Amino acid sequence: MNIVELVLTCGSWQEAQRITDTLLASKLVACVEQMEIRSKNWWQGEIEDSKEIKLIMTTVAEYYDKIETEIRIHHSYETFVLPMLPITHLNADAVKWLNDTVASKNTD
Repeated sequence: MNIVELVLTCGSWQEAQRITDTLLASKLVACVEQMEIRSKNWWQGEIEDSKEIKLIMTTVAEYYDKIETEIRIHHSYETFVLPMLPITHLNADAVKWLNDTVASKNTD
């Protein structure tokens, strides 16, 4: 099992909640941490300064494409960024929890 974290920013709490609930209900992620952040970035030739909601999602790498598809359906941004970060070490109880929650539920 290739355990990863995915990171995503959303434009509102409602959008973040919709994405979180969709991914949890489909058991594509085991956990989503939500936090309000302030972001500054280049967009269409200008520097934007905005409040966003950052999601950190714990899952397995094999579900990246399914997760990206669901996010594309529910996300308002024209271009969103969805990096996948490897988890190189995780305690045994957490691995069991992740396997019981996500990995064994999405086999196809």
